[in-house]
Amino acid sequence: MIGRLRGELLEKHPPQLLVEVGGVGYELEASMNTFYRLPERGKQVVLYTHFVVREDAQLLYGFADRGERSLFRALIKVNGVGPKLALTILSGIDADGFVRAVHQGDTASLVRLPGIGKKTAERLIVEMKDKLKELQQSGPAEFQLSSPGDDLVPAGPDAVGEAESALVALGYKPAEATKAVSQAARQLDANAPCEALIRQALKSMIGG
Repeated sequence: MIGRLRGELLEKHPPQLLVEVGGVGYELEASMNTFYRLPERGKQVVLYTHFVVREDAQLLYGFADRGERSLFRALIKVNGVGPKLALTILSGIDADGFVRAVHQGDTASLVRLPGIGKKTAERLIVEMKDKLKELQQSGPAEFQLSSPGDDLVPAGPDAVGEAESALVALGYKPAEATKAVSQAARQLDANAPCEALIRQALKSMIGG
């Protein structure tokens, strides 16, 4: 089991990234909440990981802290929620917002996320209530996700395209992604980094 990686961040194309550890390049997928907190390429990064083995693939997921990984692991235990949908949830809503939605029975906030219908939202609320209590009781300090940093590196000319591709990978329709990223680009600085465009686009679509 690979539980943690520390190495050089070589590539980051949301939601994929490549980290070199001891001469070996590890491909990972990560939520946007983790991407917001990554350093620039070439810098050292530490990620907590979750390894998934399927018949057709071996997948490694990376998280900025143990708290997000714990929430991811709880989510994939919910009936009908796989790793991809769990990443979409963690990308579209922060930990505090998710916990609040579950405790308040707020299905409306959850169904705004791609891939989540009313039945799935209701199932998440029912099954996650006890899981969240267990997480918070077993390690309250660990279960605090840090806020995304504001030290994002200015992006190159491909930022808009990368942002659109990231949203499509998270489950949004291409037309929705294009519209949301275009609006975000108009609201932000012309040189806004990809992560900032994605964050703004998600806010407009989810109402965060």
